[in-house]
Order: sequence, then structure tokens, then C-alpha cells
Amino acid sequence: MPRRPAPLPTELGDAFTREQALAAGVTPRRIRARDLETPFRGVRLRPDQEVSSARLGTEPFERDRLVRRDVIRKARAYDLLMPGHAFFAGRTAAVIYGAPIAHGDELVVAVHAPARAPRRRGIRGMKVATRLASVREHEGLRVASPASTWAMLGAELSTRELVTLGDAFVRVPRDERGLLRAGAGLITIEELKRAAAAGPRRGAARLRDAAELVRVGSASPLETEYRLDAAASGLPDAELDVEIFDARGKRIGITEVVYRRQRVVVEIEGDHHRTSRAQWNRDIEKHAAYAAEGWEVVRLTSLHVRGGRATSIVRDALMRRGWRQS
Repeated sequence: MPRRPAPLPTELGDAFTREQALAAGVTPRRIRARDLETPFRGVRLRPDQEVSSARLGTEPFERDRLVRRDVIRKARAYDLLMPGHAFFAGRTAAVIYGAPIAHGDELVVAVHAPARAPRRRGIRGMKVATRLASVREHEGLRVASPASTWAMLGAELSTRELVTLGDAFVRVPRDERGLLRAGAGLITIEELKRAAAAGPRRGAARLRDAAELVRVGSASPLETEYRLDAAASGLPDAELDVEIFDARGKRIGITEVVYRRQRVVVEIEGDHHRTSRAQWNRDIEKHAAYAAEGWEVVRLTSLHVRGGRATSIVRDALMRRGWRQS
């Protein structure tokens, strides 16, 4: 049976350079052991069992969380080597901010021109004009600002994808009691528009179009996709992220999409509504309370939204409640 590698000093943390390990008394042989990852030359990273054991079929919210966890751990590893004038950008920055966006194996690292973009295995380097990318610190990492990140992705995302990302950035989160956390949003729609107009860049037309379609209140890509499809099909504008109260003024729920005039609520349900028993029970109680107050509840899944049936289902409900499409 192979010998178990010796424990590493706790002061090294999850990511460390070879020099840091040697200074802490770790032998060169231990540094080369297979239980350590080498994301970048000269850096070692302790494995993350939660990330490595994740299944491909993981529910989307959980998958996004694990992608972010993995990107951040690798970003912290590269941060040990990253030049002081460099910063994370593009998809890497978006994931660090918590946006639901796909990410490849490479981290995106940028510099302001005329500095030379970094070149290293595992890194996709780029350079950008100073006026087109402001930088801030987020969770201890140097990252392009949310507005700059969004605008820099205009070169590779579609208008629809840019709206989805913009919705995620401008969303105002709620706390554990369901109360809006005023001022906790990453950015405003006006800041997105200013970033789109900051100067010539690839994808500028898509950025301008997308900025006009971004709205505050969508909590997931599915909600954004439904909203865009509903607008394109001529459905009336809906309120987003709405608190519903009963006749006595007690809050009985928070719903993603509300057509108040027709008293129709649309619940867009991800897999966590199905796989979480607690969520399932809360949904049943909430929908019963809605019905008691005269609301019609329309429940949609990703199959409805991405399969093209969602808008017709909601249209039928609205028409039952007296709405007529002009």
C-alpha cells in the first residue's frame, strides 16, 4: 500500500508557492507529491474534494456555485504570481462576482495597455485601454469592475447573453428574511450604459442593445429568458421580484413575475424546487395562500421556457383573467 503523503503545515493555506513551502520546511519531494495540484508553474494547490466530486448532472444553482468555488481557488493561486498591474477580467471576473456564466479551464487576466499581457499555461492574457476597464478589489482579488467586465464580454456574448449577465449584475439581493438589501447590488443599469458608451470596442452595438433590455429583479437566467420571450411575444410588462400580501397585510410570498392587473403570478422553478423537500413544502403552502387571495399561479420549468411554450401558457392565463392582446 502506498504511503500517505506527510501533512502540510497549516500556515501554507490552500495555495502556496514552492518557495513558501520550502521556507516552511516542506521537502522538495513532498512538494512534488501527486496529492497537490500544479495550476501554474511554481504554485501548488491543495485539492478541493467538493469540486472534484461534483457530478455533471448537478443542479444549475449548485453547479454555478461549484464553478465559482473552483475559479476563485485557482484565482487565489495565480494571485501569488500575478503582477501588481494585472487583474482578472472577462468570464473569470464575472464568475468571481457570482454571475451564472460558463467558464473554461483558463483564467482570463488583463492589463492596461501598453503593458504586455501575461503569458502562462492556464492563463488567457489580454490588454485593454485604461478608459475601457476600471479595476476594483473583490474578495481580496484585483478584478475588472462589474460594468467593465460586462462591457468587455460584448465581444463574445450574444445580446441575449449580455442581458442575462446584466440582469445578474444589477439584481438587488434579499436577505435570509426575504427583505431587499438596499445598496447591495453590484451595479446599476446606468453604470452599464456608461460602460457601453465608454469608447470604441468590439460588440459595442450589442452592448447598447442589451443595456436597454436589462431590468432589476430577475434572479436567474431562466427568469431573464422568460422576460425577453414574453416581451417579444407581445405580453404585457410584468413586475419582477414582487412581495405578495394577503388582505390583512401579511406577506405570504415573493414571486418572480407578477401581472398585477390580471392577478396572475408566474413561478419559474429550477430543479431545486423539485429536489429540496423544504422548498417543495414552502411552495405548496405559498401557492395555496395565493389561490386563497384570488391569484392564479402559473408554474413554469426550464422545459417550458427553453422549449418555447412558456409565453403561450402565460398568455392563456392572462386571457382567462380578461386580458386581450392588441
